[in-house]
Amino acid sequence: MPSISIAATDGAGSFAAFLAEPKDKPAGAVVLIQEIFGVNASMRETAQQIAELGFFVLVPDLFWRIEPGVDITDKSQAEWQKAFALMNAFDFAKGIADLKATLAAARALPGANGRAGTMGYCLGGRLAFMMAEQSDADINISYYGVGLDSLIGELDRIRSPLVVHIADKDEYFPAEGRAKLLAAVQGNAHIAPYVYPNADHAFARVGGIHWHARSAWIANGRSAEALADALG
Repeated sequence: MPSISIAATDGAGSFAAFLAEPKDKPAGAVVLIQEIFGVNASMRETAQQIAELGFFVLVPDLFWRIEPGVDITDKSQAEWQKAFALMNAFDFAKGIADLKATLAAARALPGANGRAGTMGYCLGGRLAFMMAEQSDADINISYYGVGLDSLIGELDRIRSPLVVHIADKDEYFPAEGRAKLLAAVQGNAHIAPYVYPNADHAFARVGGIHWHARSAWIANGRSAEALADALG
């Protein structure tokens, strides 16, 4: 599969990032942030779909420091156990550093227009929210990020658009936490939160067990419009 190598900023080595390219250039770029299943078939297909919208897409292997090349699904208990073990071992600070390196690489791709944002799911949804607070990304989009209410202390650092897609039956983001987040972002001109009725965690995962077509289509349409506005 097409990929590029990105050097880690802490000198620990380099990591791979799946690359999907748009037909027309110059174009903006999206750093697509994985779930706990690695850069798997679902993430690669999502990357291709975003490229068809007219953007470069880089999907960095964020588990490379633990186990490079993780590519599993949500279809078996053994895979779920491995996915949770990887998430529990994941270093968020180093992950953010790797995402910043990927963002810089995305802006420098041949044919890129210099504008770049992030979009992430689950673990990636939390990381996209963190990138809104800690990076200069031109836009950030979070799908069913976990534990987002623990990040509201730094909302004043957000300077670019942040789109937050929230499932109202998300077992990994309880109602109390969702309510706390929604109250905290109310009136913030940079943040657009959307709640999807009857949708569970991972409602937009391509081929996933919790796929919810109505919510996914509406959320993806909002994301596409936000990306076009921010990235060109």
